[in-house]
Amino acid sequence: MDRFRMIFQYFQSNSESVMNGICGLLALASVKMYTCFDFSCPCLPWYNMAYGLGIMFVPPVALFLCGLILNRQSLVMLEEWRRPQGRRKKDLAVIRYMCSSVMQRAMVAPVVWIIVTLLDGKCLICAFSGSVDPKKFVGFANASLVQVQQLLAKVPCKDDELMRNNTSRKTVSRYLRCWSQALGWSILLILIIAAFLARWLRPCFNQATLLQARHWSNYIDIEQKIFEETCCEHSRLSAHKCILHFFESMRQEIKLHSFSLPREGEGAEGKEDLLQGITDQDQVNKLLKMWYYEKPPLDVSQV
Repeated sequence: MDRFRMIFQYFQSNSESVMNGICGLLALASVKMYTCFDFSCPCLPWYNMAYGLGIMFVPPVALFLCGLILNRQSLVMLEEWRRPQGRRKKDLAVIRYMCSSVMQRAMVAPVVWIIVTLLDGKCLICAFSGSVDPKKFVGFANASLVQVQQLLAKVPCKDDELMRNNTSRKTVSRYLRCWSQALGWSILLILIIAAFLARWLRPCFNQATLLQARHWSNYIDIEQKIFEETCCEHSRLSAHKCILHFFESMRQEIKLHSFSLPREGEGAEGKEDLLQGITDQDQVNKLLKMWYYEKPPLDVSQV
């Protein structure tokens, strides 16, 4: 039990590392999903582009939303942005830092999916096979416009009867795959250069502002966790008292089963004393409302 408690405390105190791990797992999951996906282009003039672009961009949207859902800081950021001003001012720099951190982590898996699909080339071949210029390829020179559209739409389907004897199918496929891979490697190179510049140019800017935003974003996250833990502890103690009061007539039986009963005038020290003093439902609701609308100022010297 103590080991699980240590692991739980580690996850709570290292939420940033945990989120980096979750983003890495989502990226690996996106690659595994694409490799296991049975890509089957419809090979129809009006459906190829919708199917190819849908496979390329719809799963990244789902992965992006999963990244936002799994990231605890996304909810903390929204709560900090939407909460009333109260007695504590809202720092927009901290909210911007949290938003940037959340977006960067949530974009990892979608970007990996798009790059993998571009490097593979099947989606782009399916989507844009009907958009190439038939004059550049010899096999489509003597066909009518309708036949050209049908033939180009069937380029991704190498087993189709119309494309088995067409010598230009492989040429169109290689042409589109070349553009797809070039686009994929270009996006990857741009992202690497951007990460390199962000890494090496960061010391050139004001580090004090960045440290302040990072510190207070971590503080807001930890404060919310401790508040939830304190509410759970108070709920447990209140429920404990309520149940013992309800079974007042069974005190002897409860004592025989070694169930500890609080006596009058006794109580735990420190935090539990304060928690046990809040027993009325209206009082609890009032305190929760005050916490939401009038958060205490960040001045620990008052404690």
